[in-house]
Amino acid sequence: MPFEEYLSYFNNSLNSLDHGEILQFIELLANAYEKEQTVFVIGNGGSAANASHFANDLAKGTLQSKNQRKRLRALSLTDNVALMTAYGNDDGYASIFEQQLRTYARPGDIVIAISGSGNSPNVIGAIEWANANGMHTVGVTGFNGGKLKQMAKSTVHVPLDDMCTSESVHSVIFHYVALELQKRFYAENLPAA
Repeated sequence: MPFEEYLSYFNNSLNSLDHGEILQFIELLANAYEKEQTVFVIGNGGSAANASHFANDLAKGTLQSKNQRKRLRALSLTDNVALMTAYGNDDGYASIFEQQLRTYARPGDIVIAISGSGNSPNVIGAIEWANANGMHTVGVTGFNGGKLKQMAKSTVHVPLDDMCTSESVHSVIFHYVALELQKRFYAENLPAA
């Protein structure tokens, strides 16, 4: 496929997104900031990389200064390799995110699950546990959304049957969300006139 053709395909993919889902996602994260809730991000493979990057952008990329008191609390549960491999070895790979949530999460916190297929067993297990324990869950999906789209309390769906491009579109969404939150938090942290 010529690059120009891929660009057209990618732009059409962006145009197919439900803007309402993205705006709802921003509101949810802004609310988490206000309430000082923790946002946990999970995923496998390329989605694990996106989870790590997005959590970084939420926790640091939304800051206006290094001395800012109020911060968005965000962690990727894909980053502690020792803990993930301990749970994977002792309890099975399907438990690696649920067990971390059992340790760190509280009712009212948010779990953002990124899964192109929407059917990863470790993601589904974590969402089941989070839903049963008073957390808000967000499914960020591709393809038809799989089980995750049906289970999550809210979704950001990329309707593509293409894992690579779905992951690229997820990254674009995450950068947009982080930039929008950065603008909001900047306005909130301006000194009173």
